[in-house]
Amino acid sequence: MGSQEIITIENDFTLIRFQNDGNENFYIKKSVNQGLIQFHFGIKGKAKFIFNDGTYALELRDEKSLLFYNPQKELPLNLELAPNSWMISVIISIQKFHSLFSKDAHHIPFLSEDNKDKKYYKENDISPSMAIVLSQLFHYNLNPSIKNLYYKGKGYELLSLYFNRSEDPNAEQCPFLIDEENVLKIRKAKEIIIANMAEPPGLEELSEKVGLSLKKLKMGFKQIYGDTVYGFLIDYKMDFARQLLDSGSYNVNEVGLKIGYSTGSHFIAAFKKKFATTPKKYLMSINQNTA
Repeated sequence: MGSQEIITIENDFTLIRFQNDGNENFYIKKSVNQGLIQFHFGIKGKAKFIFNDGTYALELRDEKSLLFYNPQKELPLNLELAPNSWMISVIISIQKFHSLFSKDAHHIPFLSEDNKDKKYYKENDISPSMAIVLSQLFHYNLNPSIKNLYYKGKGYELLSLYFNRSEDPNAEQCPFLIDEENVLKIRKAKEIIIANMAEPPGLEELSEKVGLSLKKLKMGFKQIYGDTVYGFLIDYKMDFARQLLDSGSYNVNEVGLKIGYSTGSHFIAAFKKKFATTPKKYLMSINQNTA
C-alpha cells in the first residue's frame, strides 16, 4: 500500500509525495546528488531516516519538519515510512535555493559565508499555514493539465512559509490568518481526543471545546489528517495498543481497557481489522521472537 510520486518542478527542484496506507513499513531508497538541500515534512504518522548503513537514524513525526544539507558528501534518501503515514519532501539545489534569497540571505543561517560549506541539520514545527499548503499538495483535485504549475506554486509557497517565522502575524501580513486559527483549533481537537482516548467526547462537545462549528471540524479534520475524527482516533488507539503489547507489561484485556474497550471482543475485532491478526496472536509472536 506504500507509494511515492515524484514531481519534477524544475531541473533542480523536485517534490516527492510519500504515502503508506498499509499495515507494514514502506521502505524507500533514493540517491540524492551532492549539493542538494532536503526538506522533509511529516503530515501524519512517522518516518525514520537511516544513515551510515543503519548506524544512525533520525525520526520525523507528524507536524514536524527536517532540513538536511551537507556540501561535503551525498545524503541518499534511506527512508522507513511507518504504517498510515504521509510525508512530503522538497529537494532543491543550493544554487537554485540561494537565488531565491540572494537579497535576504541573512534569513537563512546556512547561506552565510561562514556556514555555506558546512553541513546543516534543523528540526522545526510545521506552522498552521504550512499545514494548509501540505494538505493542498496531498489533496490535489484540479485539472491534470495544470498540475505541474500548481505544484510549482505550492512548492515555492511552502519554502516561503518555512522561512517566515513571524511570531505576531496580523491580517495584513498573513492572508491565511483565519485558516491558521482553524488549523490550530483542529490540532487542539486532535490533542483532546488523544488525551481522552478511553472516553473521547462526542463530536458536538468536541466542536464546542475548540470553538469550531461541527461542519468545519469534520471538514478541517479530514483535510489535515486525511481521516474522520473517530477514524483517526481508532487508528491511533490501535497503534497505541500495539505499543503497549510490545512493552510486555500488559495482557490483552488490560490493553483493551486502557484504550477504552470494556468488551474484549470489540477490541479484538478492531485490532484484527487494523493489523490482520488478533492481539493474542500478536503477543505470542512477540514472545516467540524474544524467547
